[in-house]
Order: sequence, then structure tokens, then C-alpha cells
Amino acid sequence: MKKFIEEFKAFINRGNVMDMAVGVIIGGAFTSIVTSLVEDILSPIIGLFGGKNFDSLSVNILGEVTLNYGKFITAVVNFLIMAVVVFLIVKAMNTAAAKFSKKEEAVEAATTKICPFCKTEIAIDATRCPNCTSMLEE
Repeated sequence: MKKFIEEFKAFINRGNVMDMAVGVIIGGAFTSIVTSLVEDILSPIIGLFGGKNFDSLSVNILGEVTLNYGKFITAVVNFLIMAVVVFLIVKAMNTAAAKFSKKEEAVEAATTKICPFCKTEIAIDATRCPNCTSMLEE
């Protein structure tokens, strides 16, 4: 049991777990912002064209039982907005990561060159090829 507790402490103290916890907290706060955007701004604007707010759309099934499909439509719009925002964030991060990795590859490529005589890879600052011993031009 002691080993289990030590492993759990090591797991909790990892950076990934803390990053995930911060992400969940920020995600919860962001969800309330998007929900407010949809319910307080977008739904009334769309309601101008449709005649009423989505949240008030419902069907009376039996007596006091109502089917509030307008709230479901609002939840779907919330989800779609969240999905678009997450997609844009991930796309921006992937683009930045791709640009960063290309710069690293360019630095690695600049450390070697090809001998024009024997076509082997040699150091970029070499003045003579170590394989064919040809003199290289600067």
C-alpha cells in the first residue's frame, strides 16, 4: 500500500497532471462564457429572425410534461461553438509547432554539406574531403 501511495504522489506531481487540471478549470470557465454568448446574445439575435428565442421552444406532451427541444438546440449551438474554438486553438498550436520544428531541421541541415566529387556528407567547415581527399572550394 505504501508503494501505491508513493506512485500516486509521483503521478500527481507530474507536470502533465497539473496542466490537465488547469485546462479543466479554464475549460469550465470558458464553457460558461460560451453558454452566455449563445443564450444571451446569439439566441435573441436568431430569435429576431425566427420570431422567438430558442430556449422557449417546447412541446406539451401530456399534461405538465413538456419537451424542451429549444434548450437542446441551444446546447447543440454551444457545443458547435466550443468545437470550433478548440479546433482553431489546436490548429494554431500545430502550425506553431510545425514552424518551430522546421527551424530546428534547418539548423541541423546547415551543419553538413555534400562533397562535389565523391558525394559523401562532410562537415560544413571542411576544406578537404576526408573520404576522397579532394580540396573543397569555400
